Amino acid sequence: MNNKERPVLSDLVNDGTSDVEKFQNEVIRPVIKMQHHLLITSFKNYLIKRKIDLSVLADKKKRNRVSSVFKTDNNYKNMTLGFIIGHFSEEEFAFYSEKPSEVNRRILQIVSQRIKDSIAEVE
Repeated sequence: MNNKERPVLSDLVNDGTSDVEKFQNEVIRPVIKMQHHLLITSFKNYLIKRKIDLSVLADKKKRNRVSSVFKTDNNYKNMTLGFIIGHFSEEEFAFYSEKPSEVNRRILQIVSQRIKDSIAEVE
């Protein structure tokens, strides 16, 4: 049994926010924050498995390498999406099912940025 709780992130939803943006800020971001350590561990394992050593790269190249993984490796992308979507309620999943490509794009963009911002934890 997993006893993680989603953190509450305030002040992210304003009037005039689109449904997808509201979903992103009320559901996706808290789930990603809750799953932070798993996402970092998963990326570390990805690098080890592929014998990629980020420590020898300059900062810009590290960030580019992270972006490249999220652009090109469909298996890794799908696993990452599963880490997040698996925490949706039935209602949230119903919303997701209406706009999966838009929501997936947002999830991957946020996770990619989060890993870049936490690169020191990855090395």
